[in-house]
Amino acid sequence: MSSMKDNMKSSDNSLPKKELSKPRKWLLVTAAGLFVTMSAGFASETYVTANTIPYYNVYVKGEHIGAIKSENEIAKLYESKTEQLQQQYPDALMQLDISGVELKEEQAYKPEIDSEATLGKLDGLLTGYAEGVKLKIDGKMIGIVKDQKTADQVIQNVKNKYITAEEEAAQPASKIRTVAALSSNSSQASEEEQVSLESVELEEQVVLTEVKTDPSKILSSEEAIERLTEGQEQETVYVVKEGDTLSYIAQHHNTTIAALKQLNPELEEDSLRIGDELTLVLPKPPLTVTTVETVVEEIETEPQVEIRETDELKSGVTKVVREGQTGLKQVEFRITKENGEVVKEEWLGQEVIEASVSKVVLQGTKVTGEGSGIFKWPVANATITSGFGERWGKQHKGIDLVGNRSITASDEGVVTFAGQQSGYGNVIIINHRNGYETVYGHLDSIGVKEGQIVDQGQSIGIMGNTGRSTGTHLHFEIKKNSVAQNPMKYLP
Repeated sequence: MSSMKDNMKSSDNSLPKKELSKPRKWLLVTAAGLFVTMSAGFASETYVTANTIPYYNVYVKGEHIGAIKSENEIAKLYESKTEQLQQQYPDALMQLDISGVELKEEQAYKPEIDSEATLGKLDGLLTGYAEGVKLKIDGKMIGIVKDQKTADQVIQNVKNKYITAEEEAAQPASKIRTVAALSSNSSQASEEEQVSLESVELEEQVVLTEVKTDPSKILSSEEAIERLTEGQEQETVYVVKEGDTLSYIAQHHNTTIAALKQLNPELEEDSLRIGDELTLVLPKPPLTVTTVETVVEEIETEPQVEIRETDELKSGVTKVVREGQTGLKQVEFRITKENGEVVKEEWLGQEVIEASVSKVVLQGTKVTGEGSGIFKWPVANATITSGFGERWGKQHKGIDLVGNRSITASDEGVVTFAGQQSGYGNVIIINHRNGYETVYGHLDSIGVKEGQIVDQGQSIGIMGNTGRSTGTHLHFEIKKNSVAQNPMKYLP
């Protein structure tokens, strides 16, 4: 047993031992070192990549002022700055001027970025501007308003300034004014007038242009309207019309008599004549609003008086056998105004809506020179050039007529005046001995004498242009108990 063990041991010792060769050992060491180096390099690169971040360099007009971490930071600054500008100028549409700002994206390993400092510098360099709409009238700059809506509203408000309440009401629905005659069975007067606005136009060319401007130059709506309606003072010529006086001209043009005389040294109250040209200094608005309106007056007409002669009544005694009833007719005018001032008035005609029922009166036949109370047109084929009542701010006591130049008595009566009177020129006054008088003014010649009895339709003179007259025409009045009446109430 022991010998077997010895043999086995002897046998093991007899085997040769194997050792690594030097080249193979070097390769293993080198590979291990390379693995360690590569692992370290990869880890280092991963770390650097993970810590390399983008940022933005900020330039203003090409000059570098710093860097920021993200575009969101500058977007918030823009928003905040715009809100600040809008609060500072609430009446303007403010925009931020960022035309010179440029961002360039960069990347770096753990860059030191001071966004707050950069944004602070940029905040101090940013400026704003207002968007607006420029108003030009016939090429002349008037001002700048907030936006297109404001500009449109300003122009509309200027138009509205020269539209009367009646005209404004007439746009959606016509408004009526009735002019009623006082008849034998009517003690109160009512008036109806239909005002129809045909057009509202601007004489000048209006150009609206979007612009960028300083917010301090933006006009409010009120300021823009004032510039468009007031204008600068300019010398203008005023032509004296019938009925004008120095006080009326001064008051109507918002000046004084002293100022009128200073501009017109030769001017005197008693030297004022129709057609005279006076120099006035008046504001000339840059915008002229022309309105054209049609006015239809409904006039209650006085009933005609039908006289039936009878020898059963004493001379001068009358008896009413039938009361009259008023009728209704429409008289139509077209009126043109510039900035609220009447520049043209056209009589378009009349239409009888309801004929009046005549009043029947019995009258003695022995009285001469007493009118019938039934009036006829004093001019054949007459056209009305100016109506009764207030015209251009003055009270017109009659109507102006053109047509056949031969003037006839409107009713029978006695001539109480035939000569010249201030304003009327050559004038005839007829008393009809029934409470009525008729007046015929501006005659070229007079064909009757004071005290003469004239028949209805008898020729009494020739139409002319004497006194305060603008062109050849007849100024015709009807008075009842010395009070001027509207002749249209009595004429057929």
